[in-house]
Amino acid sequence: MARPGGGFLLGIDFAGGTEFTLRFTDRPTALAVENAVAAENIHGTVISAGGDEYIIRTVPLSPTGQSTVVDHLKSKLGAADVLSVLEVGGTIARETIELALLAVVVASIAILFLLAIRFRNVPGGWRAGFQFGGSALIALLHDVFILAGIFSILGKVFDLRIGEIDSLFVTAVLTVVGFSVHDTIVVFDRIRENLRVSQRLSFEQVVNLSIMQTAARSIITSFTVVLVLAAILISGGDTLKGFALALMIGIVSGTYSSIFNAAPLLVVWRKLRPVR
Repeated sequence: MARPGGGFLLGIDFAGGTEFTLRFTDRPTALAVENAVAAENIHGTVISAGGDEYIIRTVPLSPTGQSTVVDHLKSKLGAADVLSVLEVGGTIARETIELALLAVVVASIAILFLLAIRFRNVPGGWRAGFQFGGSALIALLHDVFILAGIFSILGKVFDLRIGEIDSLFVTAVLTVVGFSVHDTIVVFDRIRENLRVSQRLSFEQVVNLSIMQTAARSIITSFTVVLVLAAILISGGDTLKGFALALMIGIVSGTYSSIFNAAPLLVVWRKLRPVR
């Protein structure tokens, strides 16, 4: 999923550290702020918050260290107002990671059972319902792995801040999970309807027919959403670009997985474990 010995470029939410939000009177460029922060040797990153405001994230600093950094930045970049200072310790960061993983796991299990209940009335009853739910779950986990892998490569291999893993990334993952499942349900609903009205067709033929009937709708819907996200990615602030990119990747992945992963997987599952 990522490079050997991989991992992720963790944001302050997960890695811990200190975050400053500063408003500069002289409106320095992002490059000037980055150079000033680099000179402090605090492993800091700079994010433009729009206008004359910048978010600076560093390794954990003591109150004295925070004051020293701010004073040095003011001496190099001009007067500045400190709008906020956020400190995230290692314990809080670890708890945030655990809660994020728990949210994804709970959402996945809930989706499995909800889809099993929704499709229990197809031929095969509960067993068939869990086949539908399991196929959708595997497809959405595929989308999550693709998204996480791409961000791991962006963050760890290319060291790009857009590949940073933070709370917004977790929000994007949960959004992608919902979008992927919704797209898959559209296909599965059509399969259920066609099973009722096309009893002369084999299950494989019903699935193929259902995909052909829903593919255009799924692709057009996803393309419309991707256009909006592309606008945010191009013209939005730095804090939103990673979020928009994560949604774009997840939506594209979710669209093709609902068509080319979930439905074919359901066919294979039905062949391996036929239902009556």
